[in-house]
Amino acid sequence: MPKVSSVIVPYATYLRVYEPLAAFPEPERSHWARYARRPDRPSYQDELRRALADLAPTPPVLVPVHESQDAFVLDVDGVVCVCPWRTRLRGWQALEELSEELPPPVLDAVLPPFLRHQAAQDYERWLGENPDARPWIRTATWQVPINWFVLVADEEREYDKGDSEDSPPVLRYRTPMVQARRRVARGLRALKEAMDEGPLIDGLVDVGRWLEEFHPRSLVELDYGGLVHALPAGALEHDHSAADVAEGIAALRRGDGAVAGEAYARLVDRWRSVRDLRSAN
Repeated sequence: MPKVSSVIVPYATYLRVYEPLAAFPEPERSHWARYARRPDRPSYQDELRRALADLAPTPPVLVPVHESQDAFVLDVDGVVCVCPWRTRLRGWQALEELSEELPPPVLDAVLPPFLRHQAAQDYERWLGENPDARPWIRTATWQVPINWFVLVADEEREYDKGDSEDSPPVLRYRTPMVQARRRVARGLRALKEAMDEGPLIDGLVDVGRWLEEFHPRSLVELDYGGLVHALPAGALEHDHSAADVAEGIAALRRGDGAVAGEAYARLVDRWRSVRDLRSAN
C-alpha cells in the first residue's frame, strides 16, 4: 500500500488495545485473520496522514464516509492480536471533544457549523444501530495523559533511538490487560484514600471502564507515537514518566505526601517543555 506522504506527522500519542482474534465475531474474525497475513500493512503515520488529507478539501471531510478496514497487528506469545483503527467512530468522538476545547468562533472558522451538525446527526443515527460500539484506540496531542502511565510499569518501557528514516525513534510500553486493570484498581484506591476528587481520579475511572470492554487476554500499548519526532533524543532517553507515576502512587499508599509531591514535580517539569512546544505552534 503506497503511503499518502513521506512527511512525518508529529504531536499525537496513543493508547491502544490489541484483542485476540477469538474476541471478534464472524465474519470480522476471518477478515482480521486474512488481514494479519498481509505483508504491506500501513503504519500509524499512514493512518494520521489519511485523516489530515481528508481535512484539506473545501469543504473538509470531517468524518470518513466508510469505516476503515485497517488495523494494527501484533503476535503476542504466538496469538494474533488485532487493534482495529475504527477511524470513522474516532472521528465522530474527536469532533465532540473539539467542541468542548475550542471557543465557538474559532471552531466555526475551522469546521463549518453545517458540517458539524450533519456529522452529529450521522453519529446519533449510527449509535442507534451500534449502541455497544467503542474504539480500540485513544489519542492525545502534545501530551501523554498521566492516567495512561498508571497502566504500565517502567520495566515494560521500550526505547529505540532509531538510526534512519526507515527506522525512526520509538518509545512505548506494552502490558497484559490483566496487569493494566490491576494497576488501575490499585491506583484508584491509593488516590481516593489521599484525596476526595480530582481530574486524575476521573481520568483513571474513565480509562478503567474503557479497559473493561475488552477481552481479558488483550494487550495494552502506550505509544508516544509521533511525539518522538518533536522531542530531543536526550529527553526521550531519560523519560521515565511511568516510574515517576508508580513512585508517586506508592508514596500515597504509604501516606508519604512529600515523596509523592517530588514525583509529581518531576512529571510536571518534564511535560512543561512539551506544552511549551505546543504553545510555540
